Amino acid sequence: MKCLNNRAESHLTGQVECELDSVGNGAWVNHGYCGSPPPLPRVVSTIYNPQPLFQGSMESMYKLDTPGPFHPPPEEPPSAEQSQVKKQRGCCSFIKGLWGTTLTENTSNNRELFVRTTLRELLVYLVFLVDICLLTYGMTNSSTYYYTKAMTDLFVNTAGESGVRFQSIGTMADFWTYAQGPLLDGLYWTKWYNNQSLDSGDQSFIYYENMLLGVPRMRQIKIKNNSCKVHDDFQDEITGCFDVYNEKKEQDLSFGLINGTAWTYHTEKEIKGSSHWGLLTTYSGAGYYQDLDRTKDESAVIVAELMDNLWLDRGTRVVFVDFSTYNANINMFCVIRLVVEFPATGGAIPSYQIRTVKLIRYITYWDYFILGCEMVFCLFILYYIVEESLELRIHKFSYFKSIWNILDLVVIMLAVVAIVFNIFRTVKVDKLLGKLLEQPDIYADFEFLAFWQTQYNNMNAVNLFFAWIKVFKYISFNKTMTQLSSTLGRCAKDILGFAIMFFIVFFAYAQLGYLLFGTEVESFSTFVKCIFTQFRIILGDFDYDAIDRANRVLGPIYFVTYVFFVFFVLLNMFLAIINDTYSEVKEELSSQKDELQITDIIKQSYMKTFMKLKLKKEKISDVQKALHSGSGEIEFKDFRETLKEMGHADHEISAAFSRFDRDGNQILDKDEQERMKTELEEKRDAVSAELNNLGMNYGKELLEKPPVASNEQKNNSSQTSVDQEQFLKLARQVLHLESSVAGITARIELIMEKLGLQEKAKWNETAGKLSVNSNDSDETASDGSVLVCVDRGTKAEPSYRRSAVHINPTYDCHM
Repeated sequence: MKCLNNRAESHLTGQVECELDSVGNGAWVNHGYCGSPPPLPRVVSTIYNPQPLFQGSMESMYKLDTPGPFHPPPEEPPSAEQSQVKKQRGCCSFIKGLWGTTLTENTSNNRELFVRTTLRELLVYLVFLVDICLLTYGMTNSSTYYYTKAMTDLFVNTAGESGVRFQSIGTMADFWTYAQGPLLDGLYWTKWYNNQSLDSGDQSFIYYENMLLGVPRMRQIKIKNNSCKVHDDFQDEITGCFDVYNEKKEQDLSFGLINGTAWTYHTEKEIKGSSHWGLLTTYSGAGYYQDLDRTKDESAVIVAELMDNLWLDRGTRVVFVDFSTYNANINMFCVIRLVVEFPATGGAIPSYQIRTVKLIRYITYWDYFILGCEMVFCLFILYYIVEESLELRIHKFSYFKSIWNILDLVVIMLAVVAIVFNIFRTVKVDKLLGKLLEQPDIYADFEFLAFWQTQYNNMNAVNLFFAWIKVFKYISFNKTMTQLSSTLGRCAKDILGFAIMFFIVFFAYAQLGYLLFGTEVESFSTFVKCIFTQFRIILGDFDYDAIDRANRVLGPIYFVTYVFFVFFVLLNMFLAIINDTYSEVKEELSSQKDELQITDIIKQSYMKTFMKLKLKKEKISDVQKALHSGSGEIEFKDFRETLKEMGHADHEISAAFSRFDRDGNQILDKDEQERMKTELEEKRDAVSAELNNLGMNYGKELLEKPPVASNEQKNNSSQTSVDQEQFLKLARQVLHLESSVAGITARIELIMEKLGLQEKAKWNETAGKLSVNSNDSDETASDGSVLVCVDRGTKAEPSYRRSAVHINPTYDCHM
């Protein structure tokens, strides 16, 4: 096919503007992705816009303001009111473009706008998701686990000379053995393994790397005597009664040596303590406490004094050992709490809590990079607050009907809380460290900060989880992605109704297991544990021997009947409901007509880019032809006439000529011609390479498509199928047709300019009827044949390059 005479724009400066977007509402639109194009009417009545098709292409490239000879008269300057309205509209359009979503835009009747808006939302949200991932993972690293493991091995799993470990504590005597042995040995490291001093004075460095902050603290909570009632038959033998722990029954009187904090009760407010959730119950932050010393010898004396004066007795319900360490190598704090509960049944139940947290945030370059991410995160939160406010303003209370909108609000609220806590934590840590440096002999209470830092990390983890789930909101426009939500939404009522029957049976078995095995099997010791144990049985994790030992008759009956009714019957009915609904949804989606997808928009952009590059290449070819048509020097008149015959506008020709006419004499000498030819050749080669590469990639994509399976071909037998050669041929024909129509449109514009439309008033009053018909796209592009129909009343009767214009009252059309 011969090159098109009309071109999109000059490539001499490398600037590109999409041709199809610049032709206005009268341009031809590719309907290949949204249905068949509507048929062209036989008679077209047009009030033609005098705006040239490629206005500003060459002219803007070379910064020339030379108007064409047929430009309409200039418009009057806008008034102040019109300027104010334009400013308001500009502001509204800016807000609409920046915060435009599928809920703020009217996308109900425009599938392409819906897809494009959703795609823009998805891209912005992915940037936000990457930012929040960096923040969340920037708070921790793999060293956190190893730091926690090192502290656990030292204070929990290390045994003393007597063989007592923290986890093996079973009596009060075991606790004192552990406190005087493994506890003190682990807290105070002042010498190397060869007994050489660490040269750190009395400051302890655990494992030679972890500095002990302040001094450790031991605290206990006691219960009042006679807090429970002894039966009359045993009152003579049992003189005292200490109930299970209850905050209202705490002993608040001094005892023992009376003097000192270890023997005097202190409220939670006085010691700035915090409550603790133990294995048996929740304990308050009050009680009797004793701070140890900075050296091992002094601390050993203090512990021996407490043991000798019976600091722990029948009223003791719990003992806490709290201390904190800091590792400068990884900038991590480790806040350790060892807990030994003494239940009313006697014995001891040990537990521990080790929180490794990062309280000092900004030290390394990575920390400052995270600081930048935090600032970006704050900007995103402000952006989404404005976005959700606009959506809430538009949709009012109907906004809360969507689960995605509620999820948006949850993510924003958690993010705001995280920002506030981040500021609070930074201020609080600086204040606490300053006080600790001034008084190194006091207890460093990092428990409060460590607790809330852990909750902060948990909150960020939940927020990140919701943020990932929210991605489904932006990919739900694809019918493949909607299968999950459609299936769950459709079977929700059936599942809810069946869940009632399921949990009636499930909780009945839970109560049966609790009553049968609760006194002997730990996994059935509480009703809540029974529930989780039964879920584990469904997954195949169970201890049948423990059930059989607890009850040799009812144990096997319970197990067999539970597995049969719950696992084989009820659980499989759940799956059957979901499977049936999924099959229905799958069948409906397969029968639906394919709507515009993201891939279709990408293909549209691909084809437009392909055509634009081709037009740019041909534009350069025209200028080269004009150069070769002359001999020696080329005058502007000859240059203009040659390009006019090829369909270019006057202002474009003037701009291109002036670009290389350095002396301004309206003549291109040999040097100027050589300069123009060289630049044109370079840019033509560049465009040709880009065009060939684009075409090869497009063909390669078509050839690399996997073949359709035989069963899929049978299911889609109603659809028309073509081979790859036919498809490639058809694609090339469509591309040529698009280019031909663009060329015809430009030629019609030149004809309309020559019909005597010189005044602006006549532009608004003149109405022409125009129809364009082309039998062969290749032939149309090569010879430029144009069919024009106009009213016989028109005064002018121009002709243009083998185009025949016939004027008659019936709008007859001829070639």
